[in-house]
Amino acid sequence: MAVRREEEDDDLRWQQSAACRGENAAMFYPPPFFERKDLRVARESLAKSVCASCPVKQSCLGHALRTAEPHGIWGGLNEAERKGLRQRAC
Repeated sequence: MAVRREEEDDDLRWQQSAACRGENAAMFYPPPFFERKDLRVARESLAKSVCASCPVKQSCLGHALRTAEPHGIWGGLNEAERKGLRQRAC
């Protein structure tokens, strides 16, 4: 069991270098209440601007695709964009 935990830690080391580390995490996830489309687009645009210069953007996106992350901005893509990538890959 300890080996599996070490493998998980190794796999997620990229998070230490993420541009979003220390940022307001709320911009990367939808709020727990209804969000108007214009507000969602603005929030996602702000989050994606952080991702744009991130040195581990590809690792982040790969993690989200491997784990089928259902929420938030990961690797500069939102849920629908990641779903589209997964569907095109099949």
